[in-house]
Amino acid sequence: MNGFSEEITLEGHIIDSGILSKVWGTVMDLGGEFDLQEIRVGRSKNETSFARMKISAASDAQLHRILVGLQDYGAVLVSRDDVQTAPAPCDGALPDDFYSTTNLPTQVRLAGRWVDVNGTEMDLVIVVDPAQSSARMIPMADVRQGDPVVVGHDGIRVIPLERARSRETFSFMASDVSSEKPKRLVIEEIARQMRETRAHGGKILVVAGPAIVHSGAGPYLARIIRAGFAQALFGGNAIAVHDVEAALLGTSLGIALHNGEAIEGGHRHHMIAINTIRRAGSLRAAVAQGILREGIMYECIRNNVELVLAGSVRDDGPLPDVITDMIEAQRRMRAAIQDVELALMISTMLHSIATGNMLPASVKVVAVDINPAVVTKLADRGTFQALGLVTDAELFMRELAEALEVVR
Repeated sequence: MNGFSEEITLEGHIIDSGILSKVWGTVMDLGGEFDLQEIRVGRSKNETSFARMKISAASDAQLHRILVGLQDYGAVLVSRDDVQTAPAPCDGALPDDFYSTTNLPTQVRLAGRWVDVNGTEMDLVIVVDPAQSSARMIPMADVRQGDPVVVGHDGIRVIPLERARSRETFSFMASDVSSEKPKRLVIEEIARQMRETRAHGGKILVVAGPAIVHSGAGPYLARIIRAGFAQALFGGNAIAVHDVEAALLGTSLGIALHNGEAIEGGHRHHMIAINTIRRAGSLRAAVAQGILREGIMYECIRNNVELVLAGSVRDDGPLPDVITDMIEAQRRMRAAIQDVELALMISTMLHSIATGNMLPASVKVVAVDINPAVVTKLADRGTFQALGLVTDAELFMRELAEALEVVR
């Protein structure tokens, strides 16, 4: 290799968590070389390890790519430079060489001191406020001309999550996506995590797709919400429309939920449901007027669950409560996920991926879908901490309600 090199350090449980081998693999995969110059191995569960190495590459651009890749594993440049910034050229656009964030805790060096970056989320940028010695992650669309945007790789430290010391079922099962996992064991563990989260006042998010209603699982989710195991619910127009259809007409997509038979004229039932809510003014107004007396939406409103319904181009209606401005929907979702500790994503690929992209890696995520490709795609898009469960929505919701003891 030529003379393009930088020294990095790694510190923490880098050996038993596999971080050190991932760093070496990344360097070699990107065509670089490493020279291990110092290593100290922790000799107990509580003692951390340390490694210092020189990373070399054939060009400055190649070295830059390698260093950016290594930052995801917590690599820190030995150089003591502060983080570098450049002004945004215009509203909603970024300077060249901008730093794109991960969903891991991140720090930047300002005036020689490491500062936590607020608003952890993947695929954002970091804007610093030197006067306040602070930094925050924001979406590209929220950047304003002249904002000091972090660029390059100097003065940035990413703190990787480390493997849990205890072999808890939740972390053990969050591995390969498979339909052969022992579902009752996993669901009981999810219920235990939900009870623990609520016991200390933690926040649980449910991301719900219309298959919950179509499969007959709506009443189970409604009971879970009524029992206080959801503080926020994300979905689209469809989950709300078919939940209202089920509550008012006993059908979903025109199919009777009590016996699975098609109802004469049932194809217009969802339109009747939409029209009823639009005439009332909103879902909340329909509850207040006594029109909507049961179901998922009813329980969300009665129990002060933060409800964010994001629309799409295919929506009928939509309901007045559905947010049709996508940038505004993203802002509402970002506000609602603050302090979320556990997220259940059930039978909705696009909303699950969108939500997963917004969640810090520290949030426990459960992704449930009958299609294994949906669960796999969530992890592939960066939500690597997701526990994937391949099963039917009704089976999952029924067993979860039983494990939480809210069936009746």
